[in-house]
Amino acid sequence: MVNDCAELPPVKDGPADGHTRIRLDLAYHGAEFSGWARQRERRTVQGELEDALRIVLRSEENFPLTVAGRTDAGVHARGQVAHVDLPDALWAQHGEKLLRRLAGRLPADVRVYRVAEAPHGFDARFAAIWRRYAYRVADHPGGVDPLLRGHVLWHDRPLDLEKMNEAARLLVGEHDFAAYCKKREGATTIRTLLELHWERVPIDPYAAQEGSLAVATVRADAFCHNMVRALVGAMLLVGDGHRPVEFPGKVLAGGVRDSAVNVIRPHGLTLEEVGYPADEQLAERNRISRRLRTLPAPTPAG
Repeated sequence: MVNDCAELPPVKDGPADGHTRIRLDLAYHGAEFSGWARQRERRTVQGELEDALRIVLRSEENFPLTVAGRTDAGVHARGQVAHVDLPDALWAQHGEKLLRRLAGRLPADVRVYRVAEAPHGFDARFAAIWRRYAYRVADHPGGVDPLLRGHVLWHDRPLDLEKMNEAARLLVGEHDFAAYCKKREGATTIRTLLELHWERVPIDPYAAQEGSLAVATVRADAFCHNMVRALVGAMLLVGDGHRPVEFPGKVLAGGVRDSAVNVIRPHGLTLEEVGYPADEQLAERNRISRRLRTLPAPTPAG
């Protein structure tokens, strides 16, 4: 997931001279990936994509990708966004055929479904204004439909979504989510949680199993490491009666990790969509996102 870092130096609004910035919209099944970011001797989404780009462009040079949200190992995406800066000559030569060539080179668990020249000021990571994830849970006593097991978590107790939504409302807004994040040196854990709610959806129109899935929609300006999975873990404790409705909010206010809150398994989590402002606002958003975030000072009593 996206991590805010210490304030970064000023950056150009676009690619280096002689290069064109390309936006890639993509999807992947995360089960066999060790996350997004390239790692030595581990299979990652970034590694597969960059290798495929180098091959289809017939280049010895590696063209690094910048992504909207660096998903963890096992997390899926179907609304991921990345950008790459390509030499003008390569883009002119291969641009029209790039999408089809990538489809022929990439493995079946990652697909690029749109390739386009990015507007001025676009940066897949820093120009984004929000990311939306879904976490899918089955609480049917018989378990998860085997055909859905790769992206749905089974919870072995029935869930009360009314209580979970009551707990979720206490978490929405700008807060320091240190209690729900894996802290990283030099990074802030302040985030604005824009939306957090649960709903019941049909299991699958073709499934013989009756019942529904409990689906959390989680949307924020950015996420820190493990944040969504920890938030969902806290709310599951409320939904199955192990903790009161106030529990997730008290954990947030405490500012430290609570041993009762599990970072639940990654396979139920999918990055669904990334939001960007209008083209004329991209450059300004890019600059604002690079600032180190702080919370307002508390108002003195009295």
